[in-house]
Amino acid sequence: MLTITSASQITALSREARRSGQRLGFVPTMGALHQGHISLVRTARSRSDLTVVSIFVNPKQFGPNEDFGKYPRALEADSELLVNEKVDYLFTPSVEEMYPAGACTWVTVEGISDRLDGRSRPGHFRGVTTVVAKLFNIVQPDLAFFGQKDAAQAAIIRQMVADLNFDLDIVVCPIVREPDGLAMSSRNVYLDAAQRKQATVLNRALMRVQMLADRGETDAGRLAAAGREVMAEEPSVRPDYFEVVDPDSLQPVSNILRGALVAVAAYVGSTRLIDNILLYGKSNPSIPHLGF
Repeated sequence: MLTITSASQITALSREARRSGQRLGFVPTMGALHQGHISLVRTARSRSDLTVVSIFVNPKQFGPNEDFGKYPRALEADSELLVNEKVDYLFTPSVEEMYPAGACTWVTVEGISDRLDGRSRPGHFRGVTTVVAKLFNIVQPDLAFFGQKDAAQAAIIRQMVADLNFDLDIVVCPIVREPDGLAMSSRNVYLDAAQRKQATVLNRALMRVQMLADRGETDAGRLAAAGREVMAEEPSVRPDYFEVVDPDSLQPVSNILRGALVAVAAYVGSTRLIDNILLYGKSNPSIPHLGF
């Protein structure tokens, strides 16, 4: 594996790969890699000739009171994992490389960026779409791989790619979970033993919704209320939102007959966690663009 810090160097390597007819798969990350990230890497390798992983903790997507300074960084351990996974290139740009002095351009996906996490974290998705657009232009992949855990992010990036005519395909891969159901996240390391146990309520709430949907409940309001009831069983966990929405627009839906995304965010201590499930409606038994 070759580690590269220069944007121009990774662009040159990508162009050479395209000239030689190789498909390039790209996995953008902020590091602190876990098995969820590794699942993306393995899918990328299975569908590409060359695989690029980026590690960049993007300051533009953190609010003034968020955890940019303490966000876990483990470049040496991450590099070792990626070597073991036979990744071809690791791109680790500096903040100065990604945002040179005088840079003042933002990429904003209007409307949709203000829903779910965007409503709770103003400006967050503007930072995400700006850095992802830059990474796409730098790496120039054929395929880019994202996790379903960040469902709102995936929807916004799909919209950006369509609107700006990026020449690549977005592949969204399933959530990887711990044995007790907790979605794998780099932020899980912030949780102490008691909080780690409390955090499983997010998945339990989603599983209650899944069970009711499997039994035939289609009303989104009743499903969301059932999920919120489970969340209330853990008074130490402070919900941010629990919503049933359209997977593409992130707008609330009245029923799940055409499929829906059930999304939850909550604070466990000071740590904000997110999770979700997809419900496949009777008139929409699959959602093919999600890449499963």
